[in-house]
Amino acid sequence: MEHSKTYHSKDVEIPAGKLFIEGPVTAESLSQYDFHEGLVAFRQPEQQHKALAEIAELPEGRIIITRNGNTIVGYVTFLYPDPLERWSEAKMDNLIELGAIEVAPEFRGARVAQHMLKVAMMDDQMEDYIVITTEYYWHWDLNGTGLNVWEYRRIMEKMMNVGGLVWYATDDPEISSHPANCLMVRIGARVDQDSIQKFDQIRFMNRFMY
Repeated sequence: MEHSKTYHSKDVEIPAGKLFIEGPVTAESLSQYDFHEGLVAFRQPEQQHKALAEIAELPEGRIIITRNGNTIVGYVTFLYPDPLERWSEAKMDNLIELGAIEVAPEFRGARVAQHMLKVAMMDDQMEDYIVITTEYYWHWDLNGTGLNVWEYRRIMEKMMNVGGLVWYATDDPEISSHPANCLMVRIGARVDQDSIQKFDQIRFMNRFMY
């Protein structure tokens, strides 16, 4: 499968300032921007900045960013699933994962993440992909937001819905380990039936074991 990436952007005005949302961005573009010190959910900011550049260089890798001036204050990543996860076992070149989404604390509460998902889905090639995201409650910022696990789950689900991702059932052990965890999926309009069947098989790998 040939991975093409068509750049899109939009301006957003929020109380914290004017934001510019764009992507997929190149590794070269990322290197020209500063990285907000509050983006610490996955790694230290400097390390995460470098990790985003590495993803941007992958053939299937897509990075959507939000900038306040020259500083990256939010990002979304899309890439092939981790080789250690079941989602990579079908070896589908049209299955990508929304791997990370983060917004710096002072820019939260203004639907910045939703805007990034909208920009991501502006690219017509997204209609060729099955896009998944796996949500685990232990990754959520419950302390920082003051929300309980179910309130956070509702917000997360509503946010993903904006990007066209909806809840799908699965017997994946990690997702099944807590009722708040979930698999969310967007199946592009041009995804063929064979790919959908392959995806269904990896969603329910244990169905014949009982």
